Amino acid sequence: MRDLDITTLRLFVSVCETGNIARAGQRANIVGSAISKRLAQLEDTVGTKLLTRKRRGVEPTAAGETLLEHARAMLATAGRVERDMAAYASGVKGQVRILATASVLAESLAEDIAAFLQAAPHRNIRVDMEERVSQEVVRGVKDGIASLGICWDAADFHGLHTRPYRGDRLAVVTGPDHPLARHEAVWFEDALEYEHVNMPAAGAVLRMLQTAASQSGKTLRHRVTVSNFDSAFRVVLAGLAISVAPVEVASPYALAHGLRVLPLKDPWSRRRFAVCMRDEKNLPAAARLLLDHLAAAGRDDALPA
Repeated sequence: MRDLDITTLRLFVSVCETGNIARAGQRANIVGSAISKRLAQLEDTVGTKLLTRKRRGVEPTAAGETLLEHARAMLATAGRVERDMAAYASGVKGQVRILATASVLAESLAEDIAAFLQAAPHRNIRVDMEERVSQEVVRGVKDGIASLGICWDAADFHGLHTRPYRGDRLAVVTGPDHPLARHEAVWFEDALEYEHVNMPAAGAVLRMLQTAASQSGKTLRHRVTVSNFDSAFRVVLAGLAISVAPVEVASPYALAHGLRVLPLKDPWSRRRFAVCMRDEKNLPAAARLLLDHLAAAGRDDALPA
């Protein structure tokens, strides 16, 4: 198969999104006939029909849907390449992209990176951070989306290299009038007497809680499932359920809204994070410098009591 043309892929995505070649042409300031010619060449390149013509426009075939997914990913990568090269042109001497979980971002990652960038040798380095769940952190590093990923060290790293980083502690979050709220810290088994608001199954915290519940001979009772911690704390504030979350993630919200954050007494509630990468020896110079800085911060870090 011949090389795919980025401009043609961009037009293909636009046609799929608008469902109309003429409207896609207006978007790109290109006549519809020129787009039609490019799309025909694209179908010839991939060797299959990509679009079905309808009375009021077009829609992708099954093959077209697959190409659309790949095209969007390729265009996103191309966009990152353009931004990265523009950064170098404007004076940046190195760039590092990091994927990290919400728990890591709530800890000291921003402060650690700020300290790194403030050092004179690093002032021409740019660091981009993006939040993902643990599985997506690992997958993103493996796929080359980011040089470094940071998540819970119990994740399945699929052969990636790792270095220790900091840690956190899980806590039960309740309303101020909840029966558990009078305690300063609790065992997870006691929290299993109540309904929980949980994160999606892809999250490392939920998998850990399900394992702990099973080992205690009890069931983790789900009342609500949400997509992020902020939504979970809103559910707790409404009195619908309790939640388990990292202390550093829950504390700012709890302070603002009067919730109780009760650290878990269970030994497994103290977690360590790890920095992962595809191959430490082949990291770009800027990423290698940042890795060493984060690993040093991890060595100096003491888990919260």
